[in-house]
Amino acid sequence: MYVVDRDFGFAPNPFHGYCTLATCKARIRARARCGDWVIGMGGARLKAVGRCIFAMQVTESLSFDEYWSSPQHFDKRPVRNGSRRMMVGDNIYHRDVRLTWIQADSHHSNPDGSPNRCNVVKDTKADRVIISRHFLYFGNNAPTVPATVLQSIGFRNPRNYRVFEALLAAPFLKWMEDSFASSLNLVLADPFDFGNSSKRYSVEDNKIR
Repeated sequence: MYVVDRDFGFAPNPFHGYCTLATCKARIRARARCGDWVIGMGGARLKAVGRCIFAMQVTESLSFDEYWSSPQHFDKRPVRNGSRRMMVGDNIYHRDVRLTWIQADSHHSNPDGSPNRCNVVKDTKADRVIISRHFLYFGNNAPTVPATVLQSIGFRNPRNYRVFEALLAAPFLKWMEDSFASSLNLVLADPFDFGNSSKRYSVEDNKIR
């Protein structure tokens, strides 16, 4: 469980039938296993503290090269002059014959479309994309998690992320199952920052341009 600071529909990307985490959060991408839940809570910047933006149960993982070359994920490749969903595509990395990382023109590129080396270095610290076909994505309609549920698991809005064992996380998962079972694998609302889909982000100075 971690706090989502920016929600463009890029990380996570809930579109085209899969919820994917392919950039940022390298430690989570490296360690999450099939069956684990990855949950994003709202942060102060989004004015969504205590609200659940998304929850994805990992059902598959791929390397960047596998993700890039997978026909079922071609729709996740970014098209910067396309629709908002196309602009925030997260299938942006693969390697050339010299094993050098290639970054597609994307939300993580420089404003002119050239590779943003700082983002490349950070994103590729984990050569792994986690994928879900069992997810909830609430976006800017993120529901407030009952205080009793958050208290029962001892959640605070932390830096980095928190890992909860299954038994401790049970109240949270039960709340989701009881409240939103009919909403699985749907994009229930636009991302908070969807209106700025054309912008670029750089980890170097933590700014959107």
